[in-house]
Amino acid sequence: MTVFRIGEAADLLGVSPDTVRRWVDGGRLPADRADHGHRVIEGRALAAFARTLAADPDERSSRSSARNRLRGIVTSIAKDGVMAQVDIQAGPFRIVSLMSREAVDELNLEVGSLAVAVVKSTTVVVERP
Repeated sequence: MTVFRIGEAADLLGVSPDTVRRWVDGGRLPADRADHGHRVIEGRALAAFARTLAADPDERSSRSSARNRLRGIVTSIAKDGVMAQVDIQAGPFRIVSLMSREAVDELNLEVGSLAVAVVKSTTVVVERP
């Protein structure tokens, strides 16, 4: 059985350890004590809790088959004559999109804009650290 300490759970959920402690203390997230007295959260419980936090950043998802949506801020745009590279920072994740310059202009994208990266892929590589 996989278990996570409070700090590890916080990193995975993108919140502070204090937030996770409040959730545990408030009964929202179940935790046990490990042999050394540290609070630990069982992996399945953490996964179930994470799903409850997964708010859809875009209500249009109900009209699309793409389910991977990452809301973030545009941090960089590099344009040439035809193409553009748009970097989005979505929490700790950097998303890079290559698109036409025309699309960037039509979307009025600029550094500092709010954007949602929608990812639809037939291949997703999963690794374990």
